Amino acid sequence: MNNNIEALPKELFEPAAPDREQSELIAKPQLSFMQDAWMRIRKNKGAVVSLFVIVILILMAIIGPHLSKSGPYAQDTSRANLPPRIPVIEKLGIFDGSQTVGGQKVNMYEQNHIQTYYWFGTDALGRDLFARAWQGTRISLYIAFLAALIDMIIGVSYGLISGYKGGQVDNVMQRIIEILSGIPNLIVVILMLLIFKPGIFSITIAMVITGWLNMARVVRGQVLKLKNMEYVLAAKTLGASNMRILFKHLLPNLTGVIIINTMFTIPSAIFFEAFLSFIGIGLQSPAASLGTLIEDGYKTFQFLPYLMAVPGTIICLLLVAFNLLADGLRDAFDPKMRD
Repeated sequence: MNNNIEALPKELFEPAAPDREQSELIAKPQLSFMQDAWMRIRKNKGAVVSLFVIVILILMAIIGPHLSKSGPYAQDTSRANLPPRIPVIEKLGIFDGSQTVGGQKVNMYEQNHIQTYYWFGTDALGRDLFARAWQGTRISLYIAFLAALIDMIIGVSYGLISGYKGGQVDNVMQRIIEILSGIPNLIVVILMLLIFKPGIFSITIAMVITGWLNMARVVRGQVLKLKNMEYVLAAKTLGASNMRILFKHLLPNLTGVIIINTMFTIPSAIFFEAFLSFIGIGLQSPAASLGTLIEDGYKTFQFLPYLMAVPGTIICLLLVAFNLLADGLRDAFDPKMRD
C-alpha cells in the first residue's frame, strides 16, 4: 500500500505553482493620462450634465437668432411687450400669451390679432426676445472664449518664459505682473472708453492688458517645480533647445493646469461682460448681450418680469455649468483622485 502511494505523482499532494504568464498579467488596462482623466470625468454626473447644457447653449447661440423670422434687431411697436407664448404648452394654461391687465387676465395675442408665436415674448420696441436672447448669448460666449484664448496665448507663454529663465529675467517679468495686477479691470475699461467707443473692442483691449495675469502666475509656479526634473535635465544634456524644452517637454505636463484655469476664466469673463453692460460702460443698446438684456428688463421687472427672467436664466445656466465642469476637470486631472 505504501509503495502504491509513493508511486503517485507529487502534483496530487503539492499545490500547483502559479502560471508565470498569469502572475504577470496587469489587472487594470494601461491608460494614458488623458484617457484616465476622461474616464473619471464621465463618472462625475454633475460635470457630464454641465457639458451637455453647455453644448446645447452653444448650439442655440449659433442657430437661435436664425430661427426667428424677424431677427434680433427688427422693430415693430404694434407688437410691443407681448408675453411669452409657446405652442402645445399653451394648452396647459402656461406661456399662453396671457397677461394681467387691470386685475383681469387678458390674452394679448388675441386682443391684438397676432398669430405669430413669440416664445420668449417681445420687448418695448416689439423686438423678438427669443432672437435677442440667443444673440446676446453668442456675444457673451464670444467674450468668454476670447478671454480663454488670451489666457492660453499670452498667459501661458509669459508664465513659461518667466519660470524657465528665472533669475533677473523672472524678477523683471514678475514686477511687471505686480504693476498690472494693481490696476483694477474696471479702471482699465474706463480708460479704454476715453480712447475707444463702448463695445466689444474696448472690453477686448481691457482683457488683453490684465486678463491673463492669473494664468501667468499659475504656469510660472508649475514651471519652477518642473524645470529641475530629470527628464528636463536629460533633454538639456542631449542638446535640446530652450524652445523645444518649453513646448515639447514642459507644456504637455502643464495641460491639466491650463485647462482647469481656462475653464474657471470663462464664467468670470461672462460675468465681467454682463456687469459692464448692465452698468452702461460695456455694450450699448441696441446691441444685444446678456448684460444689456438684463439692464433693459430691470427697468420693468415688476410689470414684465420675463424681460429680465429670460437672460437672467441663461446667464445663470452658463455660470453654473462652466463652474461645475471646471470642478469636474479639476478632480479628473488631480493624480491624488486616481482609483
